[in-house]
Amino acid sequence: MTLQPVQGFSVGTEAVLYWEKPGQLPKNCCYHIFQDGKMAGSADKTHYTAQELIPGKTYTYFVKIVTETGEILAEYPPVILTVPEQKKKIDVTRAPYFAKGDGKTLNTAALQQAFDDCGEGEMVFIPAGVYLTGALRMHSDMELYLAEGAVLQGTDKVEDYLPRIWSRFEGIEQECYSSVLNLGELDHEGGFSCRNVIIRGAGTIASGGRVLAERVIASERERLKTYLEELGDKISECEKPETIPGRVRPRLINMSNAKDVILSGITFRNGASWNVHMIYSDNIVTCGCKFYSEDVWNGDGWDPDSSTNCTIFDCMFYTGDDGIAIKSGKNPEGNVIARKTSHIRIFDCKSAFGHGITIGSEISGGIEDVAVWDCDMSSSMCGIEIKGTKKRGGYVRNVRVYDCAAARIMFHSVGYNDDGVGAEKPPVFENCCFENIRVSGEYLDHDGEWHSGDAIELCGFDEPGHELKDVVFRDIYLQGRKEGRRQNLSLQYCENVSFERIHCF
Repeated sequence: MTLQPVQGFSVGTEAVLYWEKPGQLPKNCCYHIFQDGKMAGSADKTHYTAQELIPGKTYTYFVKIVTETGEILAEYPPVILTVPEQKKKIDVTRAPYFAKGDGKTLNTAALQQAFDDCGEGEMVFIPAGVYLTGALRMHSDMELYLAEGAVLQGTDKVEDYLPRIWSRFEGIEQECYSSVLNLGELDHEGGFSCRNVIIRGAGTIASGGRVLAERVIASERERLKTYLEELGDKISECEKPETIPGRVRPRLINMSNAKDVILSGITFRNGASWNVHMIYSDNIVTCGCKFYSEDVWNGDGWDPDSSTNCTIFDCMFYTGDDGIAIKSGKNPEGNVIARKTSHIRIFDCKSAFGHGITIGSEISGGIEDVAVWDCDMSSSMCGIEIKGTKKRGGYVRNVRVYDCAAARIMFHSVGYNDDGVGAEKPPVFENCCFENIRVSGEYLDHDGEWHSGDAIELCGFDEPGHELKDVVFRDIYLQGRKEGRRQNLSLQYCENVSFERIHCF
């Protein structure tokens, strides 16, 4: 059994460790974690947090896979982590900042000054309270810590998210309103412009949600009035009339050309569109977070977009759209920029409300090497969904989902957001594997109502060479809330799809 090394990071006096789960483990296996050669604890998931560590000290960690009888199956290569020295707190409520957590005072200038002043060895500290703010800009080598009860609350006023910045939304690069937190500058040909940022704590980062979104759309619709009138019937190619003016909405956190960013323990709430969006970025790690956006159109939780080596685990989703949405650009621009998304790891995440885990529909730059394990997407609308349109081009390949629960598993073409010149060739969906998954065939809609649907829907594209191909389903358990209910599997434009050990109850 070949295993990748344990990965991890250290913040405060803790070390967060995580590792990849091999498939086909015996039941009731667990992981023993060793710190400097001595057993420090055990876990039944593929992550562990070591606490009460000594600042400045270096620790070596390795993990063993152990059966319920105590047999050691394998050992992961170790990781060496140095606990940072204790950082100096920049308390935003003290001089010279005097930010007020009263939920009324606009603190943008004070908070931005604290951000600007934060150097290596320091962290911006936000104590309990509600701190009203507009857009803020972070820089390399800084840390933001929100204490329990602290809320960094973005306003619902459009003007508080100026100036507009160059960003990307639904695969289109354009000027958008600044987000509550902004990292880096967008440049699809450039390198990383923001590195080594930590955002952590037990607090909340929130924005104006639906109210802010509607105000932005109304303002943009007026600004684009002549252009929208000229489009005429072509508006029907979009998801809905608000699609084009809605593309400039701010995210909650926008990362462009960012590298080595940690988001830990935070509650993200009510961005005006997507909540955490990383574009042309690398090594973004998100853990122990919660995402709330039930009432927000396009209220995605976590969206890696033409980005690499992004990892999310131990997170909960209560979202108005996709909990996780993996993207790589939209035709025609995405085909030209051609920056793929790859090496995405998702584990120990759960959906309480929303669409679940989605790849697409923006796939023009290509998406590959995605692994999902130990996730529960049964309380969702889509479960696990891979989607595009025939015009997108690009590809999705080498996706592996295992040891999960899902409402549905779907590969298909969608009809919305289909404006823009099409690619020369349709997309390709290929080389995917689904193992040991419980599929209910029942989904939760936006009104909180349950419906029956196809447990597995497989549909490629109606052009030779672009069928859905080389997909394996192994040890799939079809079991809804009603015993004995007939389950449907739908296949169209498929080639070399195999089913092994499908169980229906």
